[in-house]
Amino acid sequence: MSVASPPRSAPPRGGGAFAQERPMRRPDTSSPEVMTRRAWWLVVLNLLIPGSAQVLAGNRKLGRVGLAATLTMWALVVVSLLVWALWRTLFLMVATHGVTLLIAQVLLVAYAVLWTVLTLDTLRLVRLVKARPRARLPIAALSIVGLVLAGGGAVYASQITGTTRDTLGAIFGATGPTVPPSDGYYNILLLGADSGEGRDSMRFDSISVVSVNADTGAVTITGIPRDMPHFPFAAGPMQELYPDAHEGYEDDDCGWNSGINQLRTEVEVCRDGDALYPEATANHSSPGVEATKDAAEGILGIEIPYYVFIDMHGFAALIDALGGVDITVEERLPMGGGPSYEGEPAEDWAIGWIEVGAQHMNGDTAQWYARSRYTTSDFDRMKRQRQLQAAILAQFNPSNVLTRFNEVAAAGQAIVETDIPQSMLAYFVDLGLKAKEQPLQTIELTPEGGIDEYDPDYAYIRELVQSVLHPPTPTEAPEG
Repeated sequence: MSVASPPRSAPPRGGGAFAQERPMRRPDTSSPEVMTRRAWWLVVLNLLIPGSAQVLAGNRKLGRVGLAATLTMWALVVVSLLVWALWRTLFLMVATHGVTLLIAQVLLVAYAVLWTVLTLDTLRLVRLVKARPRARLPIAALSIVGLVLAGGGAVYASQITGTTRDTLGAIFGATGPTVPPSDGYYNILLLGADSGEGRDSMRFDSISVVSVNADTGAVTITGIPRDMPHFPFAAGPMQELYPDAHEGYEDDDCGWNSGINQLRTEVEVCRDGDALYPEATANHSSPGVEATKDAAEGILGIEIPYYVFIDMHGFAALIDALGGVDITVEERLPMGGGPSYEGEPAEDWAIGWIEVGAQHMNGDTAQWYARSRYTTSDFDRMKRQRQLQAAILAQFNPSNVLTRFNEVAAAGQAIVETDIPQSMLAYFVDLGLKAKEQPLQTIELTPEGGIDEYDPDYAYIRELVQSVLHPPTPTEAPEG
C-alpha cells in the first residue's frame, strides 16, 4: 500500500525561499524593512557603479550597457592620468586636437543621457511606495542629487569641451610647421593695440617679446619702447630697404613715420605690404606684424618665429572674465583720453583717478592703468604694462579658469590673434604649466636700464638680452 506524499504548501507571500535567495530581483514586497534596505542599496549602487542596479534587479541588457560604459569611462580616466603623469606633452597633444575634443564631447553627452536613463530606471526598480514612508523622500532626493551632480557634471564637461574646441580652432588656425627653439628659447612677439574702426591707422601701443625657456618654462619679457628710433632690421625685405637702420618714412598721406610702433602704417598703408611679405596673410599674420618681427629681431638679436596680438578694445573683457587683477599702484594716475590743449591740468580732463596702494582692478580700470601716460612717461607706462601682464598670468590658475571658463574662452577668442600653429599648442601649454612655477623676469629698454631713448646702443641691447637669457654659470673656486 502506497503512502501519499504530503501536499506542498504554497510559497509565502512575496516569493518565500526564492525571494530570500535573490532579494534584489525577487524581494519580499510585503516587508517595508526589506524594500527600504533594497532601495538604499540600488540607489547607492547606481551612484557608484551605474548599470549595476539593472544587472541585479532589472533589465540585464541595459545594465550591461551601463556597466560597459562606466568601466570604459573609468579606464579612459585612468589611462589619461597615467599618460599625464608619464608623457604630459603627448597627453596635451591628444587632448587639444579638434577631433579628440569632438569625440570627448559626444561621449560625455551620451554618458549623461545614459546616466539619466539608468537613474530613472533605478527609481522605478526601487518601488518607493513599498519602502518606509519616512525613507521615501531621502531615497528619491539622493537619486536626484546624484543625477544632477553626475549627469549635470558630464553635460557641463561636454560644454567646456565644445567651447575649448571652438576657441582653439578660432585662435590657433595656423597650419605652419613646428619650429625648434632658438638658442634654447621660444620667442614670441606680443603686440597690443585697438582694432575696430580706424584700423588702417592702428599703431601698436604695446610691444614686447616673451622669451620662454624651452626646458624650464621660465619666462622673460622684454619691453620695447613704442617710439624707439633708428632700429636695425633682421635679414628680410625691410633690411633691403634699410640696410643700416630705419631712418623714418615720409609721405604726404602718411606723414613722418619713425618709431617702431608706426611700422604697420608704413608697410600696410604707405607701401605695398603684400609685395614685401607675400606669404604673411596665408600664415595667419600680416605684413605689418612681420615687419615688426624683423625689427624686434634686429633690436634684440634673437629669432622670433611667432606673434600674439591682443586687441586692447576687448582687453577689459578678458580681465573681467578672470575676475579682475590685483595691482599695487605706485603713483596716482588719471583715467581719460588726455588734455584738449597743451598744459591743461589733469583735473580738468580726467574722468577718474587710480589711487596709490593695493587695488583689485576690473577690466576698465586695468586698461586705463596700462595706457595712462599723460602725467608720466612712456617708460613708466611700459613698466605698468609688464606689471599688468604678470598679474594676468597669476590669474590664470586652474580653479579660476575652470569656474569662469566660458567667459574666459569667449573673451580670448574675441581679442587674440596669433600665427602659432595648433601643432605647437600642446608644447606651449606644457611650457605654460612649467612657467607657473618659475619667477617672471623683465627687461625694460629704458633710460633707467642705461638705454638712450634718442640714440639707443643696439649692440649693448643685444648683449643685455643675452646676459639675461643666458646668465654665466658660476665657476667653482680653485682649490687652494
